[in-house]
Amino acid sequence: MPNLSKHFQRLRTGSPLSFRLLAWILLFSSAFTLIASGVQLYSDYRKDVGLIDQRLKVIESGYASSLARSLWALDQKLLQTQMEGILSLPDITHLRLRIEPDSELVMGSIPRGAETKTHSFTLVHEGDQSFRLGELTVTANLDRVYREMKQKIGVILTTQFLKTLFVSILILLIIRHLVTRHLSDMAAYARDFSLENLSEPLTLDRPDSRANRSDELGQVVDAINQMRERLNTDIARQKRDAAEIRKFSKAIEQSPSSVLICDRQWHIEYVNQKFTQLTGFDRKSILGKHPAELGDEGGQNRERQNLWQSIRLQVQRVGVWQGEVNSIRKSGERFWEQLVVTPIKDNDGEITGYLILGEDVSIRKRYEQQLLRQANYDILTGLPNRMLALDRLKLALAQARRENTLVGVMFLDLDNFKHINDTLGHDAGDNLLIEAARRISSCLRGTSTVARLGGDEFLVVLPGLPGPDACSQVAERILKTFSPPFTLNAQEVFVTTSIGIAIFPTDSDNSGTLLQHADAAMYEAKHNGKSAYAHFSPEMSEVSHERLQMESLMRRALELDEFELHYQPIVHTESGKLQAAEALLRWNNPTLGLVMPDRFIPLAEETGLITPVGEWVLQEACRTAVGWGKNTGRGIGISVNVSPRQFRDPGFLDTVMGALHSSGLKPELLELEITERLLLDNSIETATILYQLDQAGVRLSVDDFGTGYSALSYLKSYPFDVLKIDKSFVNDVNKEPEDASLVRAIINMAHSLGLKVIAEGVEDESQADFLRQEHCDYSQGYYYSRPQTGKDFEGWLKNNHRIPV
Repeated sequence: MPNLSKHFQRLRTGSPLSFRLLAWILLFSSAFTLIASGVQLYSDYRKDVGLIDQRLKVIESGYASSLARSLWALDQKLLQTQMEGILSLPDITHLRLRIEPDSELVMGSIPRGAETKTHSFTLVHEGDQSFRLGELTVTANLDRVYREMKQKIGVILTTQFLKTLFVSILILLIIRHLVTRHLSDMAAYARDFSLENLSEPLTLDRPDSRANRSDELGQVVDAINQMRERLNTDIARQKRDAAEIRKFSKAIEQSPSSVLICDRQWHIEYVNQKFTQLTGFDRKSILGKHPAELGDEGGQNRERQNLWQSIRLQVQRVGVWQGEVNSIRKSGERFWEQLVVTPIKDNDGEITGYLILGEDVSIRKRYEQQLLRQANYDILTGLPNRMLALDRLKLALAQARRENTLVGVMFLDLDNFKHINDTLGHDAGDNLLIEAARRISSCLRGTSTVARLGGDEFLVVLPGLPGPDACSQVAERILKTFSPPFTLNAQEVFVTTSIGIAIFPTDSDNSGTLLQHADAAMYEAKHNGKSAYAHFSPEMSEVSHERLQMESLMRRALELDEFELHYQPIVHTESGKLQAAEALLRWNNPTLGLVMPDRFIPLAEETGLITPVGEWVLQEACRTAVGWGKNTGRGIGISVNVSPRQFRDPGFLDTVMGALHSSGLKPELLELEITERLLLDNSIETATILYQLDQAGVRLSVDDFGTGYSALSYLKSYPFDVLKIDKSFVNDVNKEPEDASLVRAIINMAHSLGLKVIAEGVEDESQADFLRQEHCDYSQGYYYSRPQTGKDFEGWLKNNHRIPV
């Protein structure tokens, strides 16, 4: 017993779970034993009581007739003997015989307080008639049954308890051996578990068998070891992440862009080194401030406050804001800054802060402003160029329609300008143009526009005229200002001008026709002796007749196969190797001869003939390019000009895709040249077509860049691949520093936007060298080859050794 209690004590202190298991096993086993024993005892009790009941019934069946005969015969001695026999039976302790009519015989006694069971039956004599003789009541004592039941209870409970205790201890030892000791080992492993010993797996003191690996303990061990491996992996990943975070932190700190990080209330939490260099603000002085407060100590700059309010709203609504803002340094100096503002979100998508990236774009902004001015104004005279003048003319016509007023359009051409240029030189010619522009401008009021169309041609737009005579008065003032001589190269030169006048809406109600009529009137003025002006009249039919004749002939040109394509190579500027060829349309008419596109393309656009002509050009150019590829074994790109009227045709996209499909030309080998004029309307349809072409793989380029109105702002908006510098800028890159600076700026700007650059009009080696030094991607011009027919170009391909194989 001392050893058993010591074992229990060790179980209780060393294995609380084992002790609790033993307690629960004893509790439930005892309860089960009590229930089972009670059922068994009750069953034995009912069995013993049943035997007594059976014995009483046997007494009735065995003694009823004999007792009845003894009683009928009045044999008292026999009756007493029979009753003594009954009384001697087990458990029978008392007999009561009631004899009819009123006598009674009693034998035996009933112990006081004893549990008894009684049974009565009637004694009847059977004969000719039945006579009731009496009734015998037999009483049985149940003390023996209860005594035996008490003995059984003691024995059963003792044996069942010992058996239960033994089985419980045996089960406990088995559980201890199979489970709880391993749980203790797991607990000890868990207490010692740390990041330093992740390499040590958990093992248990048990055989390594399939059954042990698949049971619950094996599953727990496997789960713990898997957790250990995951922790190993997570720690390794966290180390890598920490290294990445350190790397990114250094990258942000050393980023060439300024970086600000704000909290959810837009209070600055972090700035990098570039920001302090760019703005002059030190970190400590601006932490906790709102970006709108930088450089605005008094908080009086409402414009800056409103700007950041709109930035905040757009970031919350759209998710990003980017644009150019006029920021201020600590010194008070203003500078242009390109900002990108994005929210910082957690894993649940909730905004936790804001990231502000900035870049100083002051230099680019100056270049853009310079390019924008050069794109809209004539460099020599400072006057608006053709595109800006046309835009102002359209605005003037729209205003005149609303106000029901007149608009005068004047075409001016300097008389004998070519002779002065050839005699005195280009410098004298430039000075003449500058002075002529000044004199024309001096004759106009503030709302009027004077523009240089190119060469010695000027355009004057006179809006809001009270009557047609107002144009004549302006023309007379202009002619009068040309009366004094011009001083060119220290010598006086008399130069006159011829002026053509057209009136809106008298002569036409659209800008294009007004310009044509003013041009026709100007030629009429020259024809009348120069230094004069002329109003347009229907009788001026020379130009109109030529136009009608050309339109009539052009309508049949496709049918008669009079159009042909000439090809001019586009080469890599650095290597001189062929990259592509530009398809140039020519019209070879038996009556008019070889007609250049600048004569018939405007008419084709106006009449709508440009659509079928353009479709033919695309088909022919793609087919020819495929033939070159078969002959040379390499893909040679083909560049095709697209007019605005052709581009806006509803079937233009199908035309392009049809030409590619029918010819088999790869889309990336086709380049469509779009003029800046096309981008003026900034319509959704234009953007849609450009993006669909880009998605199809067709390359897009901006043709004659720098001569248009405002395409500069669209370079970032549309998916262009190439920018073509107009030849007017390339001509004097080695003579005029302004042209060189402009070309250099265009190349740098295009490259910064991810665009390739093609320079047109390269005519000599010095221009090619300049473009090569400025890293212009491609070049095109007479220096490499003049435009040639398809057959001649194939010969050029075979003989040109600069074509890569």
